[in-house]
Amino acid sequence: MRLAFLGTPEPAVVVLRALVEAGHDVATVITRPDRRRGRGGALQPSAVKAAAVDLTIPVGHSLGDVEVANVELGVVVAFGAMIPATLLERTAMLNVHFSLLPRWRGAAPIERAILAGDDVTGVSIMSLDEGLDTGPVHLVRRTAIDAKTALDLRVELAALGAEALLEVLASRTLLATPKPQEGEATYAAKLTNETYHVIPSMTTAVAARTVRLGRAFCFVAGRRLGVSRVHRSDSHVASGSIGVRDGAVLLGLHDGAVVLDAVHPEGARMMEASAWWLGARLHADNTRWS
Repeated sequence: MRLAFLGTPEPAVVVLRALVEAGHDVATVITRPDRRRGRGGALQPSAVKAAAVDLTIPVGHSLGDVEVANVELGVVVAFGAMIPATLLERTAMLNVHFSLLPRWRGAAPIERAILAGDDVTGVSIMSLDEGLDTGPVHLVRRTAIDAKTALDLRVELAALGAEALLEVLASRTLLATPKPQEGEATYAAKLTNETYHVIPSMTTAVAARTVRLGRAFCFVAGRRLGVSRVHRSDSHVASGSIGVRDGAVLLGLHDGAVVLDAVHPEGARMMEASAWWLGARLHADNTRWS
């Protein structure tokens, strides 16, 4: 099938490569413009653009390129912008969405599912309409969340989404008979910096979920500390206090404590929390965290 592909981050690359390997004719790739990244601020392409160049597929940044590509269908995976209804009227598009729609429509479905403590998530292959992830669904695939991180789930759902998309494209029945979404809709709001901030008023469960998002942090003695891995402790530590038990560093929370397993101090590499604590030369009896 002759397709247009719209996507931007790394998970979308998995789907793009799967389409090409399956023999689909990806006529054009539309992705977000190059962005300045890194300390030098040099312009760098999106992961999808880099993959498209490697696959020798024409790349553009304008949605107008879809219309001149003479495609049968568009495929959208984490493109990062709404597709105008006027374009959808002329070119039908399938969206690979990383949630069990209508739960977690919007920008951050994986992270919101983790934060909410959902047991299960998945991927929905849906037809785009003018709403925000409101179109009918062709196929759903599910997976348990367990203790997976957001990164774990992104990798898993990208592969699951690629398989499900290929199944839909290979089936006239699945392609022609999507079903309206059923159930309570929830909105996966964009993440802010504060989303990743672990604070003493959290429960141990919420703190652990926040850390599983990646980029979690707190402040210890006024200094920012990245929190990479934690696990729940049976010890009690007062909320906002730090405890040290047999070399393990504990953060006191609303209903207990978590053990810091790995941390990322400012200006340093990720390390074991015990090594960071020794180097920081702090004292648990008079050190607070927030």
